[in-house]
Formats: sequence, C-alpha cells, structure tokens
Amino acid sequence: MKRSLGKMSKRSRLLGMGRKPLSVAVQLKKFKVGARVVIDHQARYSGMPHPRYRGRSGVILAMRGKSYEVQIRDGRAKKILIIPAVHLKLQTVEKKVSA
Repeated sequence: MKRSLGKMSKRSRLLGMGRKPLSVAVQLKKFKVGARVVIDHQARYSGMPHPRYRGRSGVILAMRGKSYEVQIRDGRAKKILIIPAVHLKLQTVEKKVSA
C-alpha cells in the first residue's frame, strides 16, 4: 500500500508531538495590532499553519474571530495567514554588542 503524502507526512517528530501541554495563560494570550510575531507550531491544536511557514516572522494586521491575520514576506510576495494565538509568540529583539 502506498503511504500518504499529505502536508504532515514525515513531520510529526519535527513539530513536537511529545511536548507537554501548554498552560492556560499561553492558550489565552492576546496580541496588539502591529506587533511582530514568530510562527511557532503547536501540533496538538487546530488551525496550524503549513509547516513551510515555521519560524517565519510577521506583523499582526487584524484579529479575525479568535485568530489573527499575520502578514509575512515570502520572497517578494506579501502573504496574509490566519493563525490562532496558540501558534504565535512575540518576537524578541536581541541587542548586538559591538566590540
């Protein structure tokens, strides 16, 4: 029998299926419009974006229902993804130390 070749094939280990559950605070987090966020998959929760966008950063444009519209750049193209808050985290800016 030929095996499935769907978007999640060969990716179950990569997306952290064995991680412990998230806290309630993480599941209910809110973001402001204009905030910079990073796409961070949580495989147990629905509404997960395609794995090709894992680790990409973008800007929140608006809230749509319980999810957020996130604009990312894919080459020259700008794409809008609709992602629940569980799969997003704030982007932290690291300061570079000059010698």
